[in-house]
Amino acid sequence: MYIIVVGAGDIGTPLIEIATRSGNEVVVIERDPERADEVASEHDCLVVNADATVKETLRDAGAQRADAIIATSDQDATNVMISLLAQELDIPAIVSVVHNPEHMNLFRQIGVNTIENPQRLIADYLFRAVERPSVVDYMRVGDVAEVFEITVAEDAPIAGMTLGEADEAGLLDDETLVVAIERPEADSPITPRGETRIEHEDLLTVYSGIGATPAVTDIFGHYEDHETNESDGFEF
Repeated sequence: MYIIVVGAGDIGTPLIEIATRSGNEVVVIERDPERADEVASEHDCLVVNADATVKETLRDAGAQRADAIIATSDQDATNVMISLLAQELDIPAIVSVVHNPEHMNLFRQIGVNTIENPQRLIADYLFRAVERPSVVDYMRVGDVAEVFEITVAEDAPIAGMTLGEADEAGLLDDETLVVAIERPEADSPITPRGETRIEHEDLLTVYSGIGATPAVTDIFGHYEDHETNESDGFEF
């Protein structure tokens, strides 16, 4: 792919590394001369030291042949302007970071794929690591639903049951779906079926329409959400 990345800051720099390492043709637009020189010396990409809110800059970056543009500046107004110019230049895929949640709808109204403020996402992830230590990894889907990974404890209600049996027992409802199983002795992930039996130490990828609530994680034998930490008084 031919990708234009606008901004070489805390977000743009690792993005540039990932995109170039994956074999994409990457052009970076960076207004700061020192950052532009640093990116040019460290990454296999073309760097344009100019203002991305000027249409001619996007043309110089090859907008006419770009498959995608990703705006990572630290100002939402700048990212909006870049996105609008990209639309005028018919760049097929336009993605932008959004720092203020109140601006999210504005970006969506103009047809831009958005990424919430990464700092907030990191903070949310760290808080969840404390609040729900049983959840190995998770991703928010919409406002409430989540996809997460969780290991099956030895005393889990679902341990030893097939998915069909768990459904009949009312452990899995329409809002909860096991989508993948990683088993220590298996060479590759297991695709779950109704007759698939859940075993202790299985690492499950689970979709929950109500999120990784205590009622859901209890199914897999993790009850820490109901326990009180005596040292700090927090209830999980």
